[in-house]
Amino acid sequence: MTHNRDRIQEYIATHPGEHFNALTRALDLAPGQVQYHLKQLTGQDAVVADQYYGRTHYYTPEYDAWERGAIAVCRRETARDILFVLLESGPETPASVADSLDIARSTLEWHLDHLEEQGLVDKERDTHNHVTLVVSNPAEVVGPLEEITPSLSDRMVDRFTRLVDSLLER
Repeated sequence: MTHNRDRIQEYIATHPGEHFNALTRALDLAPGQVQYHLKQLTGQDAVVADQYYGRTHYYTPEYDAWERGAIAVCRRETARDILFVLLESGPETPASVADSLDIARSTLEWHLDHLEEQGLVDKERDTHNHVTLVVSNPAEVVGPLEEITPSLSDRMVDRFTRLVDSLLER
């Protein structure tokens, strides 16, 4: 294997679920180089590529489909924050989660849709159709959260989205 291919594979092993642009920035390689080596690595089954919510995420083969989806969602700071709030406080209403994170309800719902789709959060409804948010399986959810160290650029994008949402609410 080439030096750059080894670097890419090693980076993916230590940063599961990283997306393409983050790989090129972190490794300081040209996008064409990264694309070429990723094609080689996926062809050799050394790396698995999955698309989630507009981004291609890369993993080593030991991650199953559920773990890959959970890690991809948890790469977003707001989704992680929602999970941390629910893990810390237990079942909550969407309004209280949005208030505690100081985010717009629309932003919360966007992330909740993905968290629910990946089986991380459930929306439970009572007899009056009021929604309560619950972590699906807290013991399993902690694993993907421990795998992730968000990149600076991911955190900045999430924070910019929060800023825009807060400005639009006014």
